[in-house]
Parts: sequence; structure tokens; C-alpha cells
Amino acid sequence: MSSSPRPRVLATRRWPDAAEQRLDAHFDVVRNDSDVPLSRADLAQAMREFDALAPTITDRIDAEMIEQPDRRVQIIGSFGVGFEHIDVAAAKRAGVVVTNTPGVLTDATADIALTLLLMAARRAGEGERELRAGKWTGWRPTHMLGQALKGKTLGLVALGRIGQATAERAHHGFGMKIAYYARREAPAEVAGPLDATWYPDLAGLLAVSDFVSLHIPGGAETRHFMNAAAFDQMQSHAILINTARGDVVDEAALVAALREGKIAGAALDVYQGEPNVSPDLIALDNVVLLPHLGSATTETRNAMGFKVIDNLIAWFGGETPPNRIA
Repeated sequence: MSSSPRPRVLATRRWPDAAEQRLDAHFDVVRNDSDVPLSRADLAQAMREFDALAPTITDRIDAEMIEQPDRRVQIIGSFGVGFEHIDVAAAKRAGVVVTNTPGVLTDATADIALTLLLMAARRAGEGERELRAGKWTGWRPTHMLGQALKGKTLGLVALGRIGQATAERAHHGFGMKIAYYARREAPAEVAGPLDATWYPDLAGLLAVSDFVSLHIPGGAETRHFMNAAAFDQMQSHAILINTARGDVVDEAALVAALREGKIAGAALDVYQGEPNVSPDLIALDNVVLLPHLGSATTETRNAMGFKVIDNLIAWFGGETPPNRIA
């Protein structure tokens, strides 16, 4: 790259310092210093003015942007694991490379899943709100009773890397029983150390789970995977945890299930139509709400940035990017 102009890269949001410094060392970088989402028009213009685009999951890159005749962008190095915000089929048709950042946010997201589980089980969100509002009147035997974790069943919807890491924390750290739903039974080396029980149908898993944690990808196939019918199959004391994608939960059905006492609570880190969150969810006391913190550690976000950079370096160096999805 030193003998020719460096590729121009647009980073659509700010990155942690170490990742930004490394990006600057390899490319001619323009970054969105306002750190607010770019408009569709801005993204379309960027596709015409830069060699590479480094968007996040909040940036919608559609077919019209990708297929515009004067497009300059050769590679979209997305900062995140999910890629449903990019029209991958259009990218393939146009010969635009798309990459993501898998494998580096497993532990951080599993930590948040357990954070949500603990907060919901022990009503920590309710307790903090009560205290900050000056409404706490002191300790008493029946005040804000929650649920213990030891011996309870954590039902995992999918047992991929994040699901496994969540199960390890729950089983070995808190003495929880592990059950999981998946199309195929996990290998013995995965399920064995967790003493995990496989349920080939979702209804079976929901019927036995005290806590249900979602770990499936987003997209058309899984949209509203947890719907009114699914909530009807859960136990009335059960709690739903979602660190996957917002659209895998039918939020209107979830609100109804919570209001009607079909389930005891929910703990969410992701939402439909982020950053907008349903006022009905916000109004419920038996819901824990976090602002999409799943991968929000300095170490993880830098590692995500480094993966974007590695993909860009490989592509502009004439090699196959290690995390190419299109």
C-alpha cells in the first residue's frame, strides 16, 4: 500500500481508540465524528466516494445503494456479527465483498445474558428503581421476593458459541440445569460437560424451562420466532431473556403475555426497530431493559474493529478476507 494511494474507508460510527488507531495506520480514513446514524442519502453517497465502507448493524445497506451504476465501494466490512442489515444477495450480484466480525463477542454477550437472567430473577431493576425514587422503606421478610437459580432449568434456544458460553456460566457457576432446542443434537463433547438435555421441538423445551434464553440469528426465517403461541407454551413463572436479535420476539405478543401473567418476566438487550423501544415494554415493572450492551466491553469492541481491519487488509492486498460472507 505504501507505493500507491491508500484505499479510502468510511467508518460510519466511532470505534474504540486502539481500533481507530490501527485503522488509520493502514487506510485513508474518514469517520463520522458526530457518532449519530448516517442518513440513507449519506450512505448512498459514501458508496460512490469510498473504496470501502465500514458500517455497523444500525446502517441499512440496500440493493439500490449497492447496485447504483457509479458505485466505488469494493468491500463492506461490517462492524458486527449480524449481517441482516446488508442486502447480501445484491452484493453478490454486484461483486461487492461483505465481511463480518464473528468469534470475538461470545464471552461478552454470554456475560450480558447472565446479567439479564440475574437481574430478572432477583428483580434488581425493580429494586434499583424503587431505591432511586426514594420509595424503599427498609428490609422486610416479604419485600421484592425473586427466584433462586440453583437447580432451575435454563432453556437455550440454539446451542451455538454464545449459547454454549451462557450455559457454561449458568451450569458451572450457578448450578442450573441446561436444556436446549436445536434442529440437531449437539455433539457429546459440547453437550456432555453441560449435562445438557436436547429437545428437538420448541414446545418441549418451553414446557420444562424456568428461564428461556434466545441465541438464534435474525432474519426472515426467525422473525417473531417467539410469538403468542410460544408464550402460551411457557411456564407461568418463566422468564424470557433475549440477547440475540430484536425481531426474533413478537414484542406485542410479549407485552400481552406479561400483562396477562402467562410468563413472569422478560429481560431484553435487543429490540425491534432499535433505538426505538416499545413504550408498553418500558411501562412494565417485570421487564429488564438494557441498551444493546451485549458486546460492549473495550476488549470486545476493539477485537471487532481489528477483525474489520484484517478483512480490509486482506482484500486490498489481493487475498480472501478471513470473514467473507459474500
